[in-house]
Amino acid sequence: MKNFPQKISQHLEQLRQKIDEHNYSYYVLDNPTIPDAEYDRLFRELQTLESEHPELITPDSPTQRVGAQPLKEFAAVTHEVPMLSLDNAFSELELIAFDKRVRQRLETDKPIEYVCEPKLDGVAVSLRYEKGVLTRGATRGDGLTGEDITQNVRTIPAVPLHLRGSGYPDILEVRGEIYMPLISFENYNAKARAAGEKEFANPRNATAGSLRQLDPKITASRPLSLFCYALGKVAGGHVADKHSDMLEDFKGWGLPVNPEIIHVTGIEPCVEFFHHMAAIRDSLPYEIDGVVYKVNRFDQQRELGFISRAPRWAIAHKFPAREEMTQVEAIEFQVGRTGAITPVARLAPVVISGVTVSNATLHNMDEVWRKDVRVGDMVIVRRAGDVIPDVVSVILDKRPAHTHKVLLPKHCPVCHAEVIKPEGEVVARCTGGLFCQAQLKETIKHFASRRALDIEGLGDKIIEQLVTVKLARDIADVFLLTKAQWLSLERMGEKSAQNLIDALDKSKATTLPRFMYALGIREVGEATALNLVQHFGGLAHIMQADELQLQEVADIGPIVAANIAGFFRQPHNRELIAKLQQLGVHWQEMAPRPKQNDLPLNGKTFVLTGTLATMTRDAAKEQIQALGGKVSGSVSAKTTYVVAGADPGFKLAKAEELKVQILSEDELLQLLKEL
Repeated sequence: MKNFPQKISQHLEQLRQKIDEHNYSYYVLDNPTIPDAEYDRLFRELQTLESEHPELITPDSPTQRVGAQPLKEFAAVTHEVPMLSLDNAFSELELIAFDKRVRQRLETDKPIEYVCEPKLDGVAVSLRYEKGVLTRGATRGDGLTGEDITQNVRTIPAVPLHLRGSGYPDILEVRGEIYMPLISFENYNAKARAAGEKEFANPRNATAGSLRQLDPKITASRPLSLFCYALGKVAGGHVADKHSDMLEDFKGWGLPVNPEIIHVTGIEPCVEFFHHMAAIRDSLPYEIDGVVYKVNRFDQQRELGFISRAPRWAIAHKFPAREEMTQVEAIEFQVGRTGAITPVARLAPVVISGVTVSNATLHNMDEVWRKDVRVGDMVIVRRAGDVIPDVVSVILDKRPAHTHKVLLPKHCPVCHAEVIKPEGEVVARCTGGLFCQAQLKETIKHFASRRALDIEGLGDKIIEQLVTVKLARDIADVFLLTKAQWLSLERMGEKSAQNLIDALDKSKATTLPRFMYALGIREVGEATALNLVQHFGGLAHIMQADELQLQEVADIGPIVAANIAGFFRQPHNRELIAKLQQLGVHWQEMAPRPKQNDLPLNGKTFVLTGTLATMTRDAAKEQIQALGGKVSGSVSAKTTYVVAGADPGFKLAKAEELKVQILSEDELLQLLKEL
C-alpha cells in the first residue's frame, strides 16, 4: 500500500500529459486526434482524482487553466476579464444538482431565473469596441492570454465594424462564438476533395483554421458567421442588470444573437429547452453540441463567483456524443441498385448519440485511400441525426503492426461479375447489370420504361413484388411468367394480368437502338445507343468491339467505351441477351450508316411540337437521327425546321417569331421519303 499514492501521482501525470497533447492537437494544430467524448472522459477522470487527492493538484494541471497556449504567429492579447470555460453536465441529475448548489449559495428556496442558450460548436472570441468602433478581435487562448485576430474578424460580415444606436459604454468587450454554417462547411470540403486538398474534420476546425490565417484574404474567402452571448471588459458606461436584457441591448447595437435563446424561471423549463434543442438540432444551419444555462441576474452572478476555471453561475448541458472512437474489424463491399460498389467498415459496436453503431460508410475507394483506413485501425466515427455513420479519420498512433492497404475487389461480391473503375471516375461499379441481384429491380424498371421496350402496365410496384417474391430472377423471367403467376400478385385482376401478357408480347418487336438503351449500360443513353447501332449495324458487331473500336463511334470516349466493353465481357450478360432473343425479342438489323458528313440531314436541327397523327414523336425522332439530323427540345435561331402536329403550343409561336421554317406532319414524311 506504500506505493499507492505514488501510483496515483504517476497516473495523474499521465492524464495531464495526454490532455495537454490533445489540447495542442485540437487548439493549436486544428487536427483533433480523439473525439470530444473521449476528451471529456479523460478530463472528468482527472477532475475526480484531483478532488479525491487535492494534495496532488499541480498549478499547471489542465483543470487549473482553460485551454492551450496561443499561436506565436499572432500578437498576444491579455484579457482584462478572463474568458473562462464552463463545467459540464451530462445528465438531468447533474443539472438538478447544479440548480441546488446555486440556490444554496444564494440562500434562497425561490426558483432561479435562467437564460438558456444553444452551445455553439465554434471558436470563442472577444470583440473590443471603443466608442462604438471595433478596435480589436481576439481568441480565447488560455483564457488569460489570446491571439490578436483583428484583421481576420473584420472580414466576417456578421461582425459589425460600428455599433448601431446609442447607450453602449465607451469600452465594451463582447464575447461570442464564430462558426462556419453547415452548408458552407460541406461546400468547402467538397471543393477541397475535388482539388485533392486536405478536408476539415468538422465545422469547428474549419472555423479555427480560417481564423488562424495570416492572410486576411483567406479568412474573407471562407463564409464565417457570429453569435454574441456575453460581456468582458466594460468601462465608461453601464449595461443592463440582467443577462437577458443585455442580449436585447446587443441586438439593438447590431450584434448578432442566437434566435433560439430563451429566458425561463426554474430548472424544469431548462430541461424542456434541452429536449427541444435536441429535437431540432439536425434542422439547425450550424453545429451545436449541447445547451448552456446561465443565472440571469448579474448581481446573483457576482455573488456566486468563480472556481479556478469556470463560473459557478453557468453550466453546459452536453448532448450525447456524435463522435466516438472504435476499431475497424472488417471492410466489406456493398452493391447499390445502380451497381455502385461501396466500401463499408464493420466496427466494434460503439454507442453514438444514444444509438449503437457497428457499421459506417467509407463512401468510395478514393476516400478509403485518402484516409488510409485499414482493418484493425482505431478510427473516429461520426453520426449526425439519421445520416449513415461516417468514418471521419484514422488515429495513426494507435495503428497495429502489419496492417494492409485496402484493395478494390476485382469481382462483384453479389454476382461475381467484373468490377471496373474507369480512370477519372470516383465510383467503382459492377458490370453484371442484367443478372446482378443487387441491381435487379432497377434493371427491370429501366428495361420496361417507355423509351426502352415500353412494356405498358409493368410499373414500379409490380416490379417490386416480382423481385421480392422471387418470381423474377433476371429480365427474361418476366416473359416466362404464366397468367396464374401474374394473378398471384397483390391487386392483380384477370383483365390486368391478360393486358400485361399482351403488352409483353407486343414489346418483343422493337428496334436495336431501343434494345441497346434498354440494356441499361452505364452512360449509354438513347443518342449513344443510336450512334452505336448506326456505326456497327448489328448487335453482334457491337458486342465484339474492343474499347479502341468503340471510341471510333461519335460522342463515345474512353469512360463510356470501358463501360460498354466491360458489360459485354460478362458471360452472364451475353447469355441473357441470347435468352431474350430466344424468347422472341427481335428487331430489324441495320447496315452501318455512312459517315456523319455523308448523311442527308447532317447539320440540320429539328424541333417536334404537338401530336403527330401517323407516328409517335419518338419514332419521328429516330428517323430524323438515322438520317444524320439532330432533334432539339427548344426553338432557337439555329433551328432548321419546326415540325408542328395538332395542338403545337408555344414552340410554334417561337418559330414564327424567329422565322424558322415550319413543316406539317405530311411535309416531314415527304421530306424523309425523298431522302
